[in-house]
Amino acid sequence: MDLFEPIRSAHRQQARPLAARMRPRTLDEYIGQEHFLGEGKLLRRMLLADRLNSLVFYGPPGCGKTALAHVIAGHTRSRFVPLNAVAAGTKDVREILAEARKHLEERGDRTILFLDEIHRFNKAQQDVLLPDVEDGVIILIGATTQNPFFSINSPLLSRSQIFTLEPLTREHTRTLIQRALMDRERGLGEIPIQMHPDALAFLVEICDGDARRALTALEIGVRSSLGEEPTTVEFTLELAQDSIQRKQLDFDPTGDTHYDLASAFIKSLRGSDPHASLYWLARMLESGEDPRFVARRLVIFASEDIGNADPQALLIANAAWDAVERVGLPECRLNLSQAVCYLATAPKSNAATLAIGAAIQDVKEGRTLPVPKHLRDAHYSGARTFGHGTGYQYAHNFDGGWVDQEYIPADVTYYTPTDRGFEAIIRQRMQEIAAKRNRERPT
Repeated sequence: MDLFEPIRSAHRQQARPLAARMRPRTLDEYIGQEHFLGEGKLLRRMLLADRLNSLVFYGPPGCGKTALAHVIAGHTRSRFVPLNAVAAGTKDVREILAEARKHLEERGDRTILFLDEIHRFNKAQQDVLLPDVEDGVIILIGATTQNPFFSINSPLLSRSQIFTLEPLTREHTRTLIQRALMDRERGLGEIPIQMHPDALAFLVEICDGDARRALTALEIGVRSSLGEEPTTVEFTLELAQDSIQRKQLDFDPTGDTHYDLASAFIKSLRGSDPHASLYWLARMLESGEDPRFVARRLVIFASEDIGNADPQALLIANAAWDAVERVGLPECRLNLSQAVCYLATAPKSNAATLAIGAAIQDVKEGRTLPVPKHLRDAHYSGARTFGHGTGYQYAHNFDGGWVDQEYIPADVTYYTPTDRGFEAIIRQRMQEIAAKRNRERPT
């Protein structure tokens, strides 16, 4: 027996960051994710019945993926082996799998392999896990901040239950901070701390549901304020602000957040909500999105969702793109803001979008229409020999710049303008032309 092990263990525990020390040990201590871990919910039922299948925990940093894995480790009767995909390789995985098979064969013990940041494993490394997951030798718990449908092999996903973890709510974060302030064994309960309400509110808000960030800021503020004498730490708003870095926004230019923000941005514009559109614009710019990407989306949106309801929209979107190229950040956010406010409040029409879609579908799937002879090119020598251009009527030579002439079969229609914005005028013009054509054609 090592008499000094309790001392070494205490020192190791004290050296761990507050966020690690305060990890929940039981299901009852775990905070958040009630949608699958609450009373009667799926994962809690699986744990209480000790009938775990392979799991994938998907969610942002600090929402409790690793903490939940450790709760499972303490709750289950299986062996628990943690591994981080950043530092591990195929050799490490094969050794764990071999040991898991040995334990299962000799003792009947199943092994839970917790693979943190599983998205860091490439396809070949993930394939190594598949046979033992399928045979039930191991129960895999993978944790990832990336969309598992993009970052994890389909065969592995099909054998796993996916749980999406949400960021902690403000109340969850507040509870965690207060728990750390009171816990004398693992937290900061032995230190006299006067937490100011505005400081607590600041930490809760700026941490964006990231428990690790909140507890780290709390520990930095408290430890940096301790003097030689055991006086009360006044945790003020100023101390809270000095204890945490500027808010870090989750963003990956090739990941979910990029596409989700862009989707929310466009849908808010389409929904004619300038306030929401500006918020999502600010989120993208502050996260590091390329403003040229935003400008391109505005140009597309101007035609796709506004079209001829306000033809000026495309000009403004193009002007914003040009300004982004010429001015750059940070000033070009003013140009983008102006364009966003205009496009969000402009009348909407997707008639032009539907029109080209229908025409393309006919070109791809319908009968190929020959170009009528009177519309064919007649500028080269010998064109008249083929009858090209014969019978063509030059519209400007007729009253009103219009002449009844067939350009495509009369029963083919693609563009149906709405009665919104300028498109109402276009609709009226088209109706007038149709009425004139009906009058001039024999019945």
